[in-house]
Amino acid sequence: MTEINPIGLALPNNSASGTELAAGQLADNFDTFLTLLTEQLQNQDPLNPMDSQQFVSQLVDFSSVEQLIGSNQSLQSLLELQSATARMSAVDYIGKQATVSTDEAALSGGQASWTYGLPREADRSQIVITNEQGRVVRTLDGETGAGPHDFTWDGRDDAGNLQPDGVYTLQVVAKDRDDNGMFVPVRVTGQVTGVDMSGEQVVVEMGGLRVPADRVIALRNAAAAAA
Repeated sequence: MTEINPIGLALPNNSASGTELAAGQLADNFDTFLTLLTEQLQNQDPLNPMDSQQFVSQLVDFSSVEQLIGSNQSLQSLLELQSATARMSAVDYIGKQATVSTDEAALSGGQASWTYGLPREADRSQIVITNEQGRVVRTLDGETGAGPHDFTWDGRDDAGNLQPDGVYTLQVVAKDRDDNGMFVPVRVTGQVTGVDMSGEQVVVEMGGLRVPADRVIALRNAAAAAA
């Protein structure tokens, strides 16, 4: 006797399917399920009729899939609402002083600033600054003491030429006495001038610098930060 698997009928088999597609297929497949079930009842062996418990079990399975898809749709709606609320709350960042986890900073008026942190005492460290094309424009000796260090670049390359405004990247190469390299996190602090929500990811604008909102690690009122 042919077995009808309502779960197999309801769940899509292609990788691109989602909750909405599954819900649509469930509605279409319910008719198919009833058609197959009717055929099964009409063509069952009279000497071995279909067990009524099996019939009820298949209906219950189908109903369970329908409820599961409905729950997934509700959860998806809740997540979308939460995401929209989080995106809109990013507007409150505007005008505040933000510290972001990034090695990029905007050079403006001959000045760009970063903060880097050494996890332990270093034997030597070197600061390397590259432009947006990836070309090294300045190399300097860095601090060696453990802890955070502020660094402000005057915008000049190794030859003393003032570089154009733009986004520059700072890398700190530090090694201890055993010649072991260190992971040196870099942060940038500046005033949030705008928030871009046009893409899939919310982007915080800090002058000429654009950073994903999930990289913001601290926010302060601009007045309090300046005091």
